[in-house]
Amino acid sequence: MIAIILGTRPEIIKMSPVIRECERKGLDYFILHTGQHYSYEMDRVFFNELELPLPKYNLDVGSGTHAEQTGKIMIGVERILINEEPDMVLVQGDTNTTLAGALTAAKLHIKVGHVEAGLRSYDRRMPEEINRVLADHISDYLFAPTEKAKQNLLREGIDENKIFVTGNTIVDAVYQNLEIAKRKVNVLKDLGLKPKEYFLVTVHRQENVDVKERLKGILKGLELIHEEFSMPVVFPIHPRTQKRIKEFGLSLDDVTVIDPLGFLEFLQLEANARLVLTDSGGVQEETCILCVPCVTLRDNTERPETLEVGSNILAGTKPETILQSVKTMFSRENSWKNPFGDGKAGKMIVKILRGC
Repeated sequence: MIAIILGTRPEIIKMSPVIRECERKGLDYFILHTGQHYSYEMDRVFFNELELPLPKYNLDVGSGTHAEQTGKIMIGVERILINEEPDMVLVQGDTNTTLAGALTAAKLHIKVGHVEAGLRSYDRRMPEEINRVLADHISDYLFAPTEKAKQNLLREGIDENKIFVTGNTIVDAVYQNLEIAKRKVNVLKDLGLKPKEYFLVTVHRQENVDVKERLKGILKGLELIHEEFSMPVVFPIHPRTQKRIKEFGLSLDDVTVIDPLGFLEFLQLEANARLVLTDSGGVQEETCILCVPCVTLRDNTERPETLEVGSNILAGTKPETILQSVKTMFSRENSWKNPFGDGKAGKMIVKILRGC
């Protein structure tokens, strides 16, 4: 039996190909939703939207400090794992849910599989970096998305026999969920936008939004982009970001601020954007897969493959650098090769697990 533990929407998205393959193969598995970001009732809509089976368990841990949240997840996960006695626990990515699920399973002597293993930003100020490193070192099966991720793991002394280069499940998810989006949504029509005639922005990371000077620089950069290109700058704003803008007394001029979108709507908006500005790791991958230029509003990235193929550029948070980076990417040919695999990662992961 496989226990799939997830707690955030990005995890649901990236685990969706694995879940669909488990369903297709008729495997014995269950989904445990920790509710790290949203309550289960809010995420029920998300599961339905992506046409996924609903979780068997829901912890609804909610927000809190990193210690509080991680501790609550571990307590809830432990109770369920003791009761269910799965043979394998699957976690994904770099969240508190990832670390808590992996650590709890490891201490119960249950095998752990880490999907998207081996990513490194080499910035320990990021809580995500700590989570992913620790999860990798207590996992039994490390599903690395790229050869570069595998090399990161080998340099840290992890046994090569534990590492499997599978490609990234985000490729599968983008292809599968774009097809669902075509049937269900038409966000460009709803927002009055034309394909390739707008910029798309996402900003949510705490190292950006909780630091006034960095957030101020990003917002000023967006203003400069609008002045330079006279194209809509569409910003589905994260609640945390909106809260900080108000607290810091900052303003959003010349930017089209909209409420957060469902994943299918966002994916459609992303696929049709002229260029995307983001501090999200997942969005860096998605834009690369979709052949949409990306400007990353960070000083580092755990997705260096996007820089190497030319789909992405690091801009930091200084306004003038952001504008110059947009100009660079705006004129770049989007003919790069996707480095994250062929869209069959979910199938490969399940095949490996079935052979355990």
